Amino acid sequence: MGVLGIPFDIALGFRPGARFAPRALREASLRSVPPFTGLDGRTRLEGVTFADAGDVALPSLEPELARGRITQAARALRERCRMSVFLGGDHSVTYPLLRAFADVPALHVVQLDAHLDFSDTRNDTRYSNSSPFRRAAEALPNLVHITTIGLRGLRFDPEAVAAARARGHTLISMLDVQAGLVGVLERLPSGQNVYLSVDADGLDPAVLPGTSSPEPDGLTYAQAMALLAATAKRNRVVGLDLVELAPNLDPSGLSALIGARLVMETLCEVFDAGN
Repeated sequence: MGVLGIPFDIALGFRPGARFAPRALREASLRSVPPFTGLDGRTRLEGVTFADAGDVALPSLEPELARGRITQAARALRERCRMSVFLGGDHSVTYPLLRAFADVPALHVVQLDAHLDFSDTRNDTRYSNSSPFRRAAEALPNLVHITTIGLRGLRFDPEAVAAARARGHTLISMLDVQAGLVGVLERLPSGQNVYLSVDADGLDPAVLPGTSSPEPDGLTYAQAMALLAATAKRNRVVGLDLVELAPNLDPSGLSALIGARLVMETLCEVFDAGN
């Protein structure tokens, strides 16, 4: 199992700091090292080898070059590891990461996020953290579907919403989640190749405050894990990223601890499911 850091946040539209997340998540992960044994006596991640591939060396003033290096590094990691985990970085990095999965047939994305991130442009920029899935949908013929869960807030791009719906994507709001998690779980893909993309702002800021654009009334940790666990059980998970964590915005360190826990528990579910 390989881990790659993507310390990149120049595509943000609001508060920076996601470039510091890979280091913070690594430090937070030192709190406990797998394998883990729970109250029920079950041991998880036993025999799984973790390899840290370090961080991609990214030029801060050359975003196109940065995207190319991210794709190249992700491909190299995939060649060497059964499962790849990527620690962002703002959400713009998910587009070059998904390019590294262009060989995966009928790829589905399950995205936990307060925002759709499907805008065509923002301030005349086509590669911001508002657009990674729009660029991926345009460039990757193997990307067949995106399910976005946790959508909420006052600001939505009507064109982006219409474009995502026209493509057949599944848009699940927090109102849908609050109406009943069982109904949401039924809308997840099944029997597919899935890439998981977790935006830190998908969780409620009371749970994870260290993120650039927090939105109130988000996913609880239990809801997020139920969604990730169900996705892992029903599908073949081919990759995972955690993005938009800005540890500098949470001096308590809680956000990094929650982010690291979310990644490790998701990996428990992925390997429990035999992915």
